[in-house]
Amino acid sequence: MLRTTLSALALCTALPAFAQPAPSDWDAVTEAADGQTVYWHAWGGSTATNDFIAWIGDRVADEYGVTLEHVKLADTADVVTRVLSEKQAGEDEDGAVDLIWINGPNFKSMKEQDLLFGPFAEDLPNWQYVDVDGKTVQTDFTVPTEGYEAPWAMAQVVFMHDTEDLPEPLPTAEAILDWTGANPGRFTYPQPPDFLGTTFLKQMLIELVDDPAVLQQPVDEADYDTVVAPLWDYLDELTPNLWRSGDAYPQTGPDQLRLMADDEIDLAISFSPGEASTAIADNRLPPSVRTFVLEDGTLGNASFVAIPYNSGSKAGAMVVANVLLSPEAQVRAQDPDVLGYGTVLDVAELPEEDRAAFEALDLGVATLSPQDLGEVQPEPHPSWMTRISDDWTDRYGAGR
Repeated sequence: MLRTTLSALALCTALPAFAQPAPSDWDAVTEAADGQTVYWHAWGGSTATNDFIAWIGDRVADEYGVTLEHVKLADTADVVTRVLSEKQAGEDEDGAVDLIWINGPNFKSMKEQDLLFGPFAEDLPNWQYVDVDGKTVQTDFTVPTEGYEAPWAMAQVVFMHDTEDLPEPLPTAEAILDWTGANPGRFTYPQPPDFLGTTFLKQMLIELVDDPAVLQQPVDEADYDTVVAPLWDYLDELTPNLWRSGDAYPQTGPDQLRLMADDEIDLAISFSPGEASTAIADNRLPPSVRTFVLEDGTLGNASFVAIPYNSGSKAGAMVVANVLLSPEAQVRAQDPDVLGYGTVLDVAELPEEDRAAFEALDLGVATLSPQDLGEVQPEPHPSWMTRISDDWTDRYGAGR
């Protein structure tokens, strides 16, 4: 379906149909974007996230004449399959997907199959504020981004605990195991291949492996069975102590939070340091919940957006990516009453007014300070995520 409006085409008469201006020519980008509709395929499992995306939609509509449609996903891999199918069918113009919230294996797959438009990210005007030295914004699960995706949020693993029943943090994987043995049924994690569930597996693998550096290489370059053996040994002991004895798992992160809110569990994993504060603020978690990290650090990464090679609204998609990087959007995303996500910007280098907005934020009662978050552990190569997720399903999947 031709989604670029006649008004937008009139502005771009010097360009053939579906051609897009160079990312470096921002005036031409914004001119071409006016009137375009951008179909952003993004996870839709959180009301707070959906509301934030709607706010972004209002911004790009008011300022640039871009219509943003949120296509809610359960699994980003479905989008990869969709774009690949379009390429195989020769549908190289005006594809169904204009922007993707993407990470790790899915980015690697699309990049390797030439399914992405770019490079564009480092030509966005708001890239000037991005913290390229202090944050992992130019690699994605060890894969160089090379401008083919733009960061918009920082995440780091934290564990949420209800201090009414679990007063003190658990500093290690072994401490978690010991506590679950003494408190069976009070912990669980989302069922892999859910992203958060697989994140728990990776976090435990990093904790348990003899040399975490091996995880930075592709899985087929390592002695896989030897490397992951401590993880399976750990899960063999942990699983009977889980909620419902590991015979069932929450399907998503929000499902896991509901179990904590209903006092069915006392410990949960999150990839957002501010999630607990946000959930407390909107009455989705009790006020007794707090967060902690492990003593050797926890996984951290950035969330990115990417543009398929065959989007018919590349200019509009670049506008959305740029607004996501704006100080206004970034401070809103970090507000625990909105999302509680970490910023990808170097706050110290922002204009004074924007810097003051960040400094005025109350991060929330359950949010650790940046200093207390401690060391960030790098993501393993994406091939590890895929392999351990598949093997987990064979070993421990519900209904096994």
